[in-house]
Amino acid sequence: MKGKGGHGTVYKGILADSRVVAIKKSKISGQIEIEQFINEMVVLSQINHKNVVKLLGCCLETEVPLLVYEFITNGTLLDHIQESQFSWSMRLKIAIEISEALAYLYSAISPPFIRRDVKTANILLDDNLTAKVSYFEASKRVPTDQMQLTTLVQGTLGYLDPQYFQSSHLTEKSDVYSFGVVLAELLTSMKALSFIRPENERNLSMYFVSSMKEGHLPHILDNNIVNDANVEQIIEVANLA
Repeated sequence: MKGKGGHGTVYKGILADSRVVAIKKSKISGQIEIEQFINEMVVLSQINHKNVVKLLGCCLETEVPLLVYEFITNGTLLDHIQESQFSWSMRLKIAIEISEALAYLYSAISPPFIRRDVKTANILLDDNLTAKVSYFEASKRVPTDQMQLTTLVQGTLGYLDPQYFQSSHLTEKSDVYSFGVVLAELLTSMKALSFIRPENERNLSMYFVSSMKEGHLPHILDNNIVNDANVEQIIEVANLA
């Protein structure tokens, strides 16, 4: 078993042609889970991008439906941010790859997808530390004649767009907000939400913005990038976040 989450369990498997794959056994206990499974299958069957995890197939003949993905070997971006001493150039490369995947979902597919629940735990890294956006259960398609969807709020605290949380109106800006939190994580190596930090630092998004306004950005940057990075690049990425 490779991992377990609210939507199912992921196993490592080997196909007849010796390919190593990830097999997701969906947790289906009701209509919502069935819809999420179908949604992920439909979304990924229409996507072909180097920075999105590839769906290889599915099995509907078993009691619990299975999805078969390419096997990504290097864990999640969240794991690496917390445990690795990533260089600035590597962090910047990963940020660009994530942005390219999200831009593809919005602009290269019609109608566009809103990824929803963009977070470092849903971004996998392969052997070359190439970013792969994964887990599309919560994704939504926006009809071409609409700018937003009114939908049940779904996502992860710390990454949730406050406007979406308050209004239930889902737009592309909701993903942009979450991506900004990911950028803040790449800059600081801090978790998006942590209750072991002082109260004013628990929510990284709010803490990051206040630090920017007060001119305290250098104080919260990860030490691994302070001496390694181009200052202008850091400021540019911080402003984007």
